[in-house]
Amino acid sequence: MANVPLIDRTDATGTVKQHLDEISGAFGTVPAMFRAVANSPAALASMWGSFGAFGGGTLGPALGEQIAVAVANRNSCEYCLAAHTALGRKAGLTRNALAAAQDGESDDPKTTALLAFALKLVSDRGQLSPADVQTVRDHGWSDEQIVETIGQVALNLFTNYVNIALDVPIDFPTIPLRRAS
Repeated sequence: MANVPLIDRTDATGTVKQHLDEISGAFGTVPAMFRAVANSPAALASMWGSFGAFGGGTLGPALGEQIAVAVANRNSCEYCLAAHTALGRKAGLTRNALAAAQDGESDDPKTTALLAFALKLVSDRGQLSPADVQTVRDHGWSDEQIVETIGQVALNLFTNYVNIALDVPIDFPTIPLRRAS
């Protein structure tokens, strides 16, 4: 059971209802994470707005899901791992590509470099060197894409922390975490 009430969109009012209606339209339901976050209208607006903004970003949906899966696995967030694996499948990624992303890997060296950058952000709490940024540039990523990756990592930290701290029930098919060796 979640550590906060899960807000039902039929009971919501104002901007919370508006956002939950939009989320329902996008997913066909309101996932439990959003129902938990709906306890704070500001947090819900921030989270939903960020998903919308990154949905139109330069990285694209598949890479965004690979980043989310990598960050979720690193943070042991079972909810986000399940959700973003399902969303990754909808974005056209294979099960193998998503499993590899859990470890920050890809068949594409350019993607592997960006996933490694994202995971280094998480592990080092953002304390990266100019060489770390240059390494990802050297693999062909633009400054826009690097900054967008940092934003996506931050959003995923937000969602990971919400789901872990509030013990949000998983409403997607579960995926086993992969432990780093």
